Amino acid sequence: MSKSKFQIDARLVTLLSQSYSSSEQALKELIDNAWDADADTVFVELPDQAMTNTPLVIHDFGSGMTEHELTHEYLFIASDRRKRRGELTNLFKRKVKGKKGIGKFAGLMIADHMKLETWAKGKCSSFEISSTALSASLELGKLDLSIKVEDCEPKKKGTKITLNNLKQSLHIPNPEKFKSLLIREYGRSEDFKIIINSKTLDIDDLRGKYHDEQLSINNLGVVRLQLTVSSEKSKLKQAGISIRVQGKIIGKPSFFGLDKHESFPSKLLDKIYGEIEADWLSEHVTADWGSFIENSLLLEKLEETIQPILISKIREEYRHDIDLANARLRKKTQDRLALLPEFKRQFADKAIKSILEKYYGEPDSKLEPIVNVLLDSLEKSDYRAILDYINEADKNDISKLAEALSDFGLAELAIIAEQTKTRLKFLDYFEELCDENETLESEVHKSLENNLWILGAQYSIFSSNTTLKKQINKYLEKHYSGDRADKRPDLMLSENYFSQYLLIEFKRPKHPLTFADYQQVTHYRHDFLPYTNKDIKVMLIGGKRSSELTNRGYSEPNVEILVFDEIISTARNQLNWLLKELGSK
Repeated sequence: MSKSKFQIDARLVTLLSQSYSSSEQALKELIDNAWDADADTVFVELPDQAMTNTPLVIHDFGSGMTEHELTHEYLFIASDRRKRRGELTNLFKRKVKGKKGIGKFAGLMIADHMKLETWAKGKCSSFEISSTALSASLELGKLDLSIKVEDCEPKKKGTKITLNNLKQSLHIPNPEKFKSLLIREYGRSEDFKIIINSKTLDIDDLRGKYHDEQLSINNLGVVRLQLTVSSEKSKLKQAGISIRVQGKIIGKPSFFGLDKHESFPSKLLDKIYGEIEADWLSEHVTADWGSFIENSLLLEKLEETIQPILISKIREEYRHDIDLANARLRKKTQDRLALLPEFKRQFADKAIKSILEKYYGEPDSKLEPIVNVLLDSLEKSDYRAILDYINEADKNDISKLAEALSDFGLAELAIIAEQTKTRLKFLDYFEELCDENETLESEVHKSLENNLWILGAQYSIFSSNTTLKKQINKYLEKHYSGDRADKRPDLMLSENYFSQYLLIEFKRPKHPLTFADYQQVTHYRHDFLPYTNKDIKVMLIGGKRSSELTNRGYSEPNVEILVFDEIISTARNQLNWLLKELGSK
């Protein structure tokens, strides 16, 4: 039996060079190689679109390669660098990007001729390769590739790739597209500078609207805000705003509270990319300069100042899209809108704009049903459309049912007819929610947040707001983080028109209330007293009272302990009585 070996056609190199979706992606592969070589600086010379005879050059100042590394590693096709040297680079401990061992051929997608020069340990090694030579060679292993080795300065290191005879069948790499691609990948890298045509890669190279301005914050100092609202369709890899203090980026990028902002479209978070310079924050940086000190008042003041500016700048960019979407929807609904009374038309216009902002980026096919539900409710002058939505919710999906009930409460703002009947319908569904063993505190909270009338008529005028929610969140983040995160309670702080406060702690509908629960909720009230001189009424709501609560007197004033079954029963009796009195039953 005879033996044989695989043979590799030289055309394989050409095929590998064509595995990139664009010339910009292929060029980025050569930048990735510089990253893996622990380069701190990379110079890129892109030719002008009109000067096709000018070479394209990528010159990095990384570790370079010796002749042995060049022949036994670089020219070893499909060799996984990570298996030879590990997952991290030697100097900067970067995560290695090269995985398949084929990035070396990326240049041949763009050009017909590639020259590589590399410096390491006092030697300069170089070779040249062309698409013509590859096409003429029958077998890759027998391709005559001459490596030239010369002496050089001992300290000189790095690699330079020169691409000549750029392919006429492809567009020259687009500088703006290439820069945008790189800033998304390397924009947050402190030890990796990329200089393209004499300009250092920076925030303004990301595709989109760029803002750069100096801001003065009272009693604190000056900050510089650089912000780009990306026009790219895909998500940014490291979206957010970084804070630079005395030349160093501190911590991870954040959204300055926009990710918790109720009316800010979540899809726009992925389009925010920027940086703030605030040297006066240096005293609030940890000793290792890795993060900011928790509970920093200066950092909180910065967030309060920057957040509205960010909202304004970002809304400038997507307002045009909102207006276009509004025009499309109005065209489809103009007949229905025209039949509404003037006051309802005004309400509909405002509500549609609010929907478009909240669901920014969603296709019309998702927006139209939401707008139609809104118009249905206005046309019918009752809650039927909202109830249809609740009816369609899967009763087995507790979180969706809770969301539906929350939307029900918001719909009440329209103050339309048959309120008593619809509230009875709400009680039926809320009772179903409480009967499920899987129902969590957060789901009950979500359902009741806009339906406090269930606790009694006097609580209908209580509501939460951004400031109160912020106080609750800051308190919980301070006392229930790290190992205590799983013990985080579900609290709601509300206020009525008379500036009276109501603090509610929700327990699971199946949770039996204990004296320890009572002590804890009153403790929360004491914690909030330093922030207000007003009385705070406390409610503890759960599944049932344990025996230790039924037999014990309470010393704390303004504390009420309730169970869900009693709340639902009392509310239902009151509504049924009202229907009877109205003769509508």
